[in-house]
Amino acid sequence: MKKILVPTDFSLNSKSGIQFAIHWATQQNIELVFIHVLHVLRAIRWSEAYFKKYAAQEEASCKTIFEKFISGIYRNMNVKPGKHSIMIVQGISPDVTIQDYCMKNPGIDYICISTRGAGKFKKIFGTNTGNLITKSQVPVLAVPKTYTTSAIKNILYATDFRNYSQELKKVVDFALPLKAIIEVLHFTWPEEIIFDEKIIETAFKKKYKYGLKIRFEKNDAVKSLIENLQTQIKITKPSVVIMFTDQQRTLFNKIFLSSKAEELSFETKVPLLVFNKTLKATR
Repeated sequence: MKKILVPTDFSLNSKSGIQFAIHWATQQNIELVFIHVLHVLRAIRWSEAYFKKYAAQEEASCKTIFEKFISGIYRNMNVKPGKHSIMIVQGISPDVTIQDYCMKNPGIDYICISTRGAGKFKKIFGTNTGNLITKSQVPVLAVPKTYTTSAIKNILYATDFRNYSQELKKVVDFALPLKAIIEVLHFTWPEEIIFDEKIIETAFKKKYKYGLKIRFEKNDAVKSLIENLQTQIKITKPSVVIMFTDQQRTLFNKIFLSSKAEELSFETKVPLLVFNKTLKATR
């Protein structure tokens, strides 16, 4: 059984990630771990004993709010709660605390978190989500706050074909339990050698024992890669977009190639699953 970590700060913006995770659990046998990072302020004059007592009281109060928040979302979605747990972890920086939690709990398969999904690139995912995407060793699924819950039926995997063999194993691992269609998208360049899509499609189906659709699209050099990708997202309307990023270079440096990139807003309404290229295949 896979385990999904679902962070929340109890805000309306964080609900989309929770709703996606809950709906995901209705399609697949998974365990949800809802987590909240609690920052307890400490007065200078407080003794260590008093602070620990105060922090424990704050955590107990927070847990009550947390449980009501999650149960309310289940109720509003008309979904019977499945296997899940509620975790409160004390920390200052949510993204750092979440990464630390994953390090201490290696059974986490994915992090499913909401994102504001708008603004300049340095604000695309919000500080916490953006930092997790560029630093987390656990794959991160970023869900836009405007996302409307629906079945996960088709997946768009954008690739440069450099590490497709290793990457596709992870894509199939995600898609297989959901019985979702996988469409492999590659943007071609003028001097690039292009092979027949049907031949590649047949070879991939044989190798991965899974139905795959292969599609090549000419890269519009006038636009940035993200603009070209957004165009394809509007055409194919995938349930989830999957990308891989080299964390030695940030996601932003890797895919936003245009000189006007920092002026462009990321407005896709589709959840984005990001893997670290150096990750070992998920179990």
